[in-house]
Amino acid sequence: MTSVLLLSALGCSRTTEQATPVLGDMPVASPASLEFADDLRRRVTVDAMKVHLTKFQEIADAHGGNRASGTPGYDASVDYVVGTLRDAGFDVQTPEFEVRVFSADKPTLSVGGKEVDVDALKYTLATPAEGLTAPLVVVPPGDAPGCVPAGYDGVAVKGAVVLLDRGGCPFHVKQTVAASLGAAALVVADNVDEDFMPGTLGEDTDVKIPVVSVSKSDGARLRAAPGKATLHVKAVTQNIKSRNVIAQTRTGSTADVVMAGGHLDGVPEGPGINDNASGVSALLETALQLGSSPQVRNAVRFAFWGAEEVGLTGSKKYVQSLDVEALKDIALYLNFDMIASSNAGYFTYDGNQSTAIGRDQVVPRVPEGSAGIERTLAAYLDSQGKPAEDTFFDGRSDYDGFTTAGVPAGGLFAGGEEKKSAEQAEKWGGTADAPFDPDYHKDTDTLDRLNIEALRIHGGGVAFAVGRYAQDLSGRNGIPVREDRVRHPLPEY
Repeated sequence: MTSVLLLSALGCSRTTEQATPVLGDMPVASPASLEFADDLRRRVTVDAMKVHLTKFQEIADAHGGNRASGTPGYDASVDYVVGTLRDAGFDVQTPEFEVRVFSADKPTLSVGGKEVDVDALKYTLATPAEGLTAPLVVVPPGDAPGCVPAGYDGVAVKGAVVLLDRGGCPFHVKQTVAASLGAAALVVADNVDEDFMPGTLGEDTDVKIPVVSVSKSDGARLRAAPGKATLHVKAVTQNIKSRNVIAQTRTGSTADVVMAGGHLDGVPEGPGINDNASGVSALLETALQLGSSPQVRNAVRFAFWGAEEVGLTGSKKYVQSLDVEALKDIALYLNFDMIASSNAGYFTYDGNQSTAIGRDQVVPRVPEGSAGIERTLAAYLDSQGKPAEDTFFDGRSDYDGFTTAGVPAGGLFAGGEEKKSAEQAEKWGGTADAPFDPDYHKDTDTLDRLNIEALRIHGGGVAFAVGRYAQDLSGRNGIPVREDRVRHPLPEY
């Protein structure tokens, strides 16, 4: 795709002398801003991004196979990003914050002498080192099993391992009720057919007993043949210190800051190269190619977040640290998380809220200006031969604190654990009926698994979006001017 074709797709061409292009009766962006953005895009190369990605893989390899918050691998990742930015002339801050971190080994459960596959719910208590042995008792199924004490009528709860179904109330409520009635441990059976049931008891819950989960099919088998249960859970929850990395250009308006970020941490299970060294490497190379003192209209602030994998903690702590005036100074936030999934999709966050809301989904706060960001990124992807689809603002990445506070947001995403449809495979390539990222949160999330075409396209999109808004916040795809921005302080949580 030549530069002329890209600029044409975005409503501008270097080959004509026409006035600023329009959609409807409003300019999309100035030709100069689009040329600046395209030049920055071309300088953020795959080879350069792979230098950073290789470093993050080496860091994980040297530090127990991961870069999770609270680990030496994360600290080494911070040091690499900080050193790289400082060497390029950036003034870099590393604000520290506290985060509650849970870790657990794979638990074991046997019932009647037969092993059952179980997973620990996040923030569970551990059993004694020798394990816990007690009779397994079953709570009758219902609309809200185990959510109120009356649901245990006729069940010999005291001192027992309790089996009940998922649903009707949060996991922490089931735990609280079971513990109050004297249960020794809780086993939650999934209510849908899936390989793994993700679940958390909540970092602020006063957890009293061990809580594990089993599949729907294993739950049915245990319900039909309860017996003596032996459970081993090795788990610990601790408060640790972590850091964000923040770097801002020395030039450009500080009342119209373009903020771009992605999370630097990974999960304990693997090196976290797609999730999210991919986004970090594109952001880092964009910062290097932009430079610390570029000729831009608006300042650019780069953020590399800690503890995203622990409740989006780093980004939310950062947003909480800003008052309304400081939030108004941030014109927009661009988020880049998982941009090189091996079976890649080409998604933009749904800034115009055109995606249908499911029954179980909460309507997200999507501030004014987000629709324009989506249009900018969708036009970019279209110029690369990858027509964009929406991804829902579901609160699963670091944009969440910003949109909650009223800051317009957008970004690119290559897909996670969801499966690619036949229509998507036809449009984008790849394998239908397979996850976009089959390595999501696994030890196989390694450098050799990245989709290099997706890295090139999405990585270029990071640079293009940063460059476009660094030069021009106006037009149909622009952002409200500062005096029209509505912001809300993010409460402590």
